[in-house]
Amino acid sequence: MKIKPLADYILIEPISEGEKTASGIIIPETADKERPEQGLVVAVGPGKMLDSGERRPMTVKKGEKVIFSKYGPTEISVDGQEYLMAREDDVMAIID
Repeated sequence: MKIKPLADYILIEPISEGEKTASGIIIPETADKERPEQGLVVAVGPGKMLDSGERRPMTVKKGEKVIFSKYGPTEISVDGQEYLMAREDDVMAIID
């Protein structure tokens, strides 16, 4: 299934941080209770429609790694894969 975000929505594949401790202990995914705050942009909408009738272009592009607010995005599942759907305003930074 293909997902095409609308307006200023962004589809993000979450990236779990640190699956191994500094001492080398591997932490299973089931122990990860916090929502990730980083992800890979899978798809972006065309941009937000302004009151003037013009569309504001998206700053975030497909393929970029981003940092977003922890509780802003909505969790969705498509074909068994977990994704986050966020507004562009939820994205705080692009990681180079």
